[in-house]
Amino acid sequence: MVKLALAPLNQNQPTINRIWEEHLFPSKWREATVIPILKPGKDPGNPLNYRPIALTSCFCKTLERMINARLVYELEVNGCISPYQSGFRRGRSTTDNIAFLESQIRNAFVKRNHLVSIFFDLEKAYDRTWRYGILRALSDFGFRGHLPTFIQQFLSFRHFRVRVGTTLSDTFIQSEVVPQGSVLTVTLFIAHISSIISVLQPSISGTLYVDDLQISCQGSDIYRIQRQLQSAINDLVGWCEQNGHTISAVKSSCVHFCRKRSLHPDPTLYVHNQPIPVVSKARFLGVIFDSKLTFLPHILDLRKRCEKALNILKVLSNTSWGADKTSLLRVYQAVILSRIDYGSVVYGSARTSALRKLDPVHHSALRICTGAFRTSPVQSLYADCSQICLDFRRKQLSANYYFKIMSMPNHPLRSTFLNSCINRLYNARPFNVRPFMDRTKLFLEESALISLDVKQSTFFSFPPWSVPSINYIDPFSLFHKASTAPVVFYQVFNLHRSLYSQYVPVFTDGSKSTNYVGCSVAFPDSVSAYRLNAALSIYTAEATAISCALQRISSENTRQFCIYTDSMSVLQSLQQTESSNNPVICDI
Repeated sequence: MVKLALAPLNQNQPTINRIWEEHLFPSKWREATVIPILKPGKDPGNPLNYRPIALTSCFCKTLERMINARLVYELEVNGCISPYQSGFRRGRSTTDNIAFLESQIRNAFVKRNHLVSIFFDLEKAYDRTWRYGILRALSDFGFRGHLPTFIQQFLSFRHFRVRVGTTLSDTFIQSEVVPQGSVLTVTLFIAHISSIISVLQPSISGTLYVDDLQISCQGSDIYRIQRQLQSAINDLVGWCEQNGHTISAVKSSCVHFCRKRSLHPDPTLYVHNQPIPVVSKARFLGVIFDSKLTFLPHILDLRKRCEKALNILKVLSNTSWGADKTSLLRVYQAVILSRIDYGSVVYGSARTSALRKLDPVHHSALRICTGAFRTSPVQSLYADCSQICLDFRRKQLSANYYFKIMSMPNHPLRSTFLNSCINRLYNARPFNVRPFMDRTKLFLEESALISLDVKQSTFFSFPPWSVPSINYIDPFSLFHKASTAPVVFYQVFNLHRSLYSQYVPVFTDGSKSTNYVGCSVAFPDSVSAYRLNAALSIYTAEATAISCALQRISSENTRQFCIYTDSMSVLQSLQQTESSNNPVICDI
């Protein structure tokens, strides 16, 4: 239902409009069938060890997608969601939160301060979400009319049945639970819970990834930090009590980040008179932060998990029936290299001796994929597999992430750039590792890439109800290049030109070599060539050529033009403007 063609969906438009305008919510849409899935390694005899997967109406999900697209657009454009909430938002990821925390810890170390961070666990956050709290949050954001009414009906009178095999249970009512398996659920939950950040005092910083809440405070006096954090905890507990949530003190954890060698006590913090455990390391969004920020525990844990995953490659590479090199490399990139890449922009600041512990995993995987000997030189492995060393890969990923941040004006990591005072401290204490943004900036300056002009991302350039539609003509779609003679293509093109002879032909193209990237636009009376930055891709060059052609066309008196390009990827992106965040595509 969700992926039907446009014509069948248009037939349902009157029904959808009536549901929306007359506030008629079908009762069948409130039903859900829950299938319990056992969590890995858990006792099947305990009902709490099952993850509920809810199946709801596909027609309802189609309408939810339409409403969710409009709701997300309004929330983002009007700045309703806190910039410190990174969960399920376009252009944001868990890396934002872990890089922000790492930057705060680095700055505390260079000042020779303490930084205490608390990682909270909200017990059954989805199952205890207050429905009225969601509606109140939408009302505070200024939503009126059909949208809050639909959401109120969508959340009310929900009921479900559990299915095990072919057996269905009795029907049960969901009292204050947001619907599981719903498209709207995540957006509504984020809109509701993001306001928890607003109760924090200016001296306390906090980040959210959906319901993963982390707060921290730094200073020279550990007792002052303890008082400020306890006050913040009390404010958070008060917010949770008003909105139906509960903070678990046992599952939460506290880490005291400090490099002072003198004896100093750890803070004692409480949630409902229950102490929060103080630990030497904590896993935050998949990255282990230790109290000295060496990232050695994370690297050792990562190496252990990757070595275990190498067994998959060993089985697949059996000489009698194993996969070829290309397939093995794809498996390696999906299963192992993706784990190494995750969080590398942060743990890449660890000591070189610690980072080298990951190199044997990388080299062993390449040897398994190629069938090379153990004594094969590493450089030959890189050349044969078209791979790079992990050190350069970490720098490449850091540079990509840096430019992504610079393309977003409201990204919280842009506030972590060092001011002149802290910068002098880092210059006076060169052994202190700089935070992510500044150490990446120094690397880009050394690589002569810092001067690149970064265009601002336009994730929400067009409202969902008026996304421009662009169609193209492909007269060669029925012909395969390998089995078609060139003269056939000439004839097809000449036929096409005869049908559009009244249109002025405009030809665009992009090219890329080792040290050169350029594009060209050919009109009947002139040919223009443009040199682009050598770091750009061929895709961007092709898109820039079309953009330059449109700029020239906009100044012409003639209004009938036919633009020719050989980049199918650019044409497909132009057809899916709502899912593309490329600034050149949005400009077109």
